[in-house]
Amino acid sequence: MTQTFKSKTLAASLALLLGVVGAHRFYLKGWRDTLGWLHVALFALGVWGAARFIDFGVDDFIARVALPWLGLIVGLALFQAILIGLTPDARWDATRNAGAGRRTSSGWGAVLVVIFALLIGTAALMGGLAFGLQQVFQSR
Repeated sequence: MTQTFKSKTLAASLALLLGVVGAHRFYLKGWRDTLGWLHVALFALGVWGAARFIDFGVDDFIARVALPWLGLIVGLALFQAILIGLTPDARWDATRNAGAGRRTSSGWGAVLVVIFALLIGTAALMGGLAFGLQQVFQSR
């Protein structure tokens, strides 16, 4: 049985752009991947928390519990994009393309995905810290 070729650049790009809903996991492991469906559930929970935060403000308990899951799943997706993009081609082929008959030559595509993931992750971290610290100091 021949294995289908899995592109490292495509997997990293999916993690960057649609990783919050587990697209990279479904690409790599198929629709039966439990962790991929967990991405979908946590993203939905986080979006629900964000909607409640917008509607009811900072004093809503459910929003306080559900909203951090959105940040967690976004951070996890960006981290996975970085990990996939920085995996050496030989190791990627050994784990993902052993029976595919083709070899990975990722080039600059994977590097650019990693750069964008780092930029977005840094901006999200700074924004989250600024908002969180503002809430802490305003509550005192």
